[in-house]
Amino acid sequence: MEKLRAFLKRKDIVISARRYGIDALGAMAQGLFCSLLIGTIVKTLGEQAGLQFLVDVGVYASAMSGAAMAVAIGWALKAPPMVLFSLATVGYAANALGSTTLDGGKGAGGPLAVLFIAIIAAECGKAVSKETKVDILATPLVTVLAGVGLSALTAPAIGTAATAIGNVTRLATDEQPLLMGILVSVVIGMALTLPISSAAICAAFSLTGLAGGAAVAGCCANMVGFAVLSFRENGWGGLVSQGIGTSMLQMGNIVKNPRIWLPAILTSAITGPIATCLFKLEMNGPPVSAGMGTCGLVGQIGVWTGWIAHSEDAIANGAAAIVPGAVDWIGLLLISFVLPAVLCWAFGSFFRQIGWIRDGDLELN
Repeated sequence: MEKLRAFLKRKDIVISARRYGIDALGAMAQGLFCSLLIGTIVKTLGEQAGLQFLVDVGVYASAMSGAAMAVAIGWALKAPPMVLFSLATVGYAANALGSTTLDGGKGAGGPLAVLFIAIIAAECGKAVSKETKVDILATPLVTVLAGVGLSALTAPAIGTAATAIGNVTRLATDEQPLLMGILVSVVIGMALTLPISSAAICAAFSLTGLAGGAAVAGCCANMVGFAVLSFRENGWGGLVSQGIGTSMLQMGNIVKNPRIWLPAILTSAITGPIATCLFKLEMNGPPVSAGMGTCGLVGQIGVWTGWIAHSEDAIANGAAAIVPGAVDWIGLLLISFVLPAVLCWAFGSFFRQIGWIRDGDLELN
């Protein structure tokens, strides 16, 4: 056992929830952002402007999403170069096979399959890296065979499971928009602030439609909410870094005083059902956008993209075309910016008065 521990340490193979559930998951979301999300946005702009070059760029970028996710995961796991480069093939295979179900239908588990399979393939590659005199052959061979083999064996099953979970979530939100609007908004909003990736979660389970709209509401409630709530301590710099950056910056303060999170959580519990019940806000752009909130305005761009050109996931999930009107735009602005700012400030003022939030509790170092 001691020899095994020493070997794993030497290879920097750290089997932990943080390494796989935080570092790898977060990196996967960045890979998605740099391929599928950017590709969809550029393609949509090209279609609207009549520029075929932009359409082509978008198609190429989106096609590389599996490889981009796997390479990003390998980078997070500190994979050596030969392993990292080999993961491009693994990611492509896992994403393609995870996007199918066991019965051959279209699945939603591509990103989830990439996460699990790329982690295993990367660790296998790291284990053999530079252990033989033919490293240039052995390392990529083990990485690719392990990854593609696992993809063939497990990715369709992962795709089936992810599709089932996503379908249940979407159908439940359609049937119970009030309760599910609260649940999805609160859970995804909290995931965005926690050191895990809400974007990757939304992508893994293909959260589109009303469920995606609730996810957007929850993420905006946390980002804009914390930005406004902490303005007293952090000023304009904090407003920008949290409002269009990430509310994850408050994680250290939340650990010290968990009650500072209550205003954002309560806000998301209100804006979520308003999004689903009143404005019928749907996210029919790339599912990854649903978990981005106001980060670079990606959530809002995703909603707009879904209005004018549904993503493949949204189409597969039965999205219907709409012509956005004034109510849709007003709803998006209220859910994304106005309500999170007003409600979180109001809740925060109350909690400051009763002493649950003290001056300095929200200060960013």
